[in-house]
Amino acid sequence: MARNIQSLERAAAMLRLLAGGERRLGLSDIASSLGLAKGTAHGILRTLQHEGFVEQDGASGRYQLGAELLRLGTTYLDVHELRARALVWTDDLARSSGESVYLGVLHQHGVLIVHHVFRPDDSRQVLEIGAMQPLHCTALGKVLAAYDPVAHSEAVEADRKAFTDRTVCGIDDFEHILDVTRARGYAADVEETWEGVASIAAPIHDRRRMPVGAVGITGAVERVCRDGELRQELVAAVRDCARAVSRDLGAGRF
Repeated sequence: MARNIQSLERAAAMLRLLAGGERRLGLSDIASSLGLAKGTAHGILRTLQHEGFVEQDGASGRYQLGAELLRLGTTYLDVHELRARALVWTDDLARSSGESVYLGVLHQHGVLIVHHVFRPDDSRQVLEIGAMQPLHCTALGKVLAAYDPVAHSEAVEADRKAFTDRTVCGIDDFEHILDVTRARGYAADVEETWEGVASIAAPIHDRRRMPVGAVGITGAVERVCRDGELRQELVAAVRDCARAVSRDLGAGRF
């Protein structure tokens, strides 16, 4: 059985202690509450302070939670607000398209799937919440790379691996695809990541008109495409879903 890292456990306990009170706590209070030597407690506090998780009042020397925790917490809430706002619309998209629906956000140089609606049939399917997809060849990833400057930088700097013969890896061709994505408002992946599979995705914006995620459908090529082209009714459905979620997040009309 893997052993827990004691210093991390103590740091987590320290953050919980600081979060539980309405006042700042001194070093002696923290050390005694957690059963730690002052030197040990001070070392952990100093590290947490360096990382922005704890702040020290200059006048009293007492400690309180830092702004970095607020930033991380806001990110967590943003993702969960996105998912909450998308629930009804993604269910509707799955019903109208007959395909699986995915909601993705930028995370660790890729696309993190934060919501997945199964294809509305009786086929066996695997829930993919928490799965990661590449930025450069999936429809969700291309949308994020086209609209989010951070995602764009990460996609450009990454090793763009070829998954199939159709994967676009060259930087000039990739940038052209992003230009097309921005011009038409959606991205596609036709057998670029998985043979026999096609996807369509569109961007979701928040009240600041900032890109916060992407929503898309994925299915067999023969269902998503007709005569070698994307079915435009599916493109429209995906874009309508993205606009609806964006409106619910306060983005207004797009």
